[in-house]
Amino acid sequence: MAKTSEMIESKYLKKDDVGEGVLATVDSLERKNVAQEGKPAENKWLMHFRELEKPLILNSTNIQLCEHIFESDDTDDWIGHKIVLYDDPSISFAGKLTGGIRVRKPRTKPAPERMQEVAERETKKAGGNFSDLSDDIPF
Repeated sequence: MAKTSEMIESKYLKKDDVGEGVLATVDSLERKNVAQEGKPAENKWLMHFRELEKPLILNSTNIQLCEHIFESDDTDDWIGHKIVLYDDPSISFAGKLTGGIRVRKPRTKPAPERMQEVAERETKKAGGNFSDLSDDIPF
């Protein structure tokens, strides 16, 4: 059965569209009137993605986060870079927790061989070989 959030169509991304995280590539940005028909104009910046059909309406917080993530205040520099969109349940609107879309930098994991190097280096820093330690717990 459908969830109520799925029953309401939107031209723009909603928190339910991204869930715990969606990796997307910035394709373009544009300023557009996002007001409902018959309402006063409400011009907002939209971020379009290569992998997603709907754009994200950018609010002030997400604009500032993007500036930090992409290390540039020039939006031309953002094009072609990846970003993670996710539902942040701590976002409030009109004094109520509603959740909403936030952006973050994609996480990078070291390659498996790099992880081995790190483990060996940390073992050496800690004093070397731990094979002589007992697995018995003294309590």
